Amino acid sequence: MTSADTPALRPLADTDIGLDDIGDSAAPTARREWVVIGAGIIGLSIALRLRQSGHDVLVLERSAVAAEASRGNAGAYAFSDILPLASPGIVRQSPRWLIDPLGPLSLRPAHLPRIAPWLWRFWRASWPAAVTAGTAALASLMRFAAHDTAALLDAVGALPWLRSDGNLHCYESEAEWRASLPGWAVRAAHGIVFDHLHGAPALATLQPGLSPALVAATFVPGWQTITDPLQLALRIAAVFERLGGTLRRANAVRLQQIDDCLRVHLDDGRRLTAQRVVVAAGAWSHRLARTLGDWLPLETERGYNTSLPAGAFDLKRQLTFSGHGFVVTPIAGGVRVGGAVELAGLDAAPNFHRATVLLAKAKRFLPGLDTQGGTPWMGHRPSLPDSLPVIGPAPADPRVLYAFGHGHLGLTLSATTANLVLALAQGRPPPIDLTPFRANRFA
Repeated sequence: MTSADTPALRPLADTDIGLDDIGDSAAPTARREWVVIGAGIIGLSIALRLRQSGHDVLVLERSAVAAEASRGNAGAYAFSDILPLASPGIVRQSPRWLIDPLGPLSLRPAHLPRIAPWLWRFWRASWPAAVTAGTAALASLMRFAAHDTAALLDAVGALPWLRSDGNLHCYESEAEWRASLPGWAVRAAHGIVFDHLHGAPALATLQPGLSPALVAATFVPGWQTITDPLQLALRIAAVFERLGGTLRRANAVRLQQIDDCLRVHLDDGRRLTAQRVVVAAGAWSHRLARTLGDWLPLETERGYNTSLPAGAFDLKRQLTFSGHGFVVTPIAGGVRVGGAVELAGLDAAPNFHRATVLLAKAKRFLPGLDTQGGTPWMGHRPSLPDSLPVIGPAPADPRVLYAFGHGHLGLTLSATTANLVLALAQGRPPPIDLTPFRANRFA
């Protein structure tokens, strides 16, 4: 992408349509038809679909396009990831992981009082009936995800950036591989194709240079990756603007219901009027929902990674190391090593030693990996305890649509979420039952 393609996220000016001075008692000026709050991959995809369908759309973003989880994630279209994170197996392992501050799942002690209600709901979501229902709900989204993704990428000219090399899930022991089999059986029941491999020679056919400590793997050919998730977000934003959409930098802090419109209050005291609003602000979305009286148990799963320069390793496809909670991904110009989950809230300072630890683990399984010259990063995944996003109208006001809480699957489900929101916006029945994704399911 050239500098000319990069969208300029200008501050919201008083001359923008629909912006009122907070002290002005006169009737509101012309309203925006749609205001989308959040310029991550979800918000941008929704804004693009609305604009493609002829709607007037303004996107508000408090910092920059793809400033958070959409900027430096692993770039995976994980179409086989239909199993909720909350499961009996994860819950059994959690105590051991949580006491290791650098393990695959860590919790900062100072954050425990605040996150305790979320952890209780996570435990409830791990019950077998809840896991079965959650799996079916995620599978219903995934049935459309690959097609919707290809259509969105084609619309913005990004199909050449899509890699269709599949994913290799790697195991250190036969016992670890056998423990994964029930999950693969569930995936098979939902039509997901995969192959099990055993022994170093078989693994080397798909990825040379693996450590002999890896004795088995499962290959998922339908898994895809994008060469650079940030550049994809920037491209979507640029196309959205070329189609007549508007991107502005402004921090929305409150939504207000008015008889014939909605007010979006900004942190500088100004307000915006709109007919409809989409809340797609990632891990910050619950703060806006709360201003409408909707309390949602949204947390941030802080993820860490390091992007290594070209030549770090001849990586053929994305590798997943589930036992350690990280992936190794080929990206434009290099290799990205990252993952794991840190529960520490939105405001705690990053602990980049976690990224260093993931690099050391990757080096263990990829002995030829050059770990020098990398750039560390931390991002906030917006996570709900049952691993399902919120997609649908706000209980307090159907003129507000929620689209957040996608956890590890924001990129994967971005195009499908955009199509679902568009159907709701146009009063059409969505192609799937959105009941499992309703905002008041935690009430």
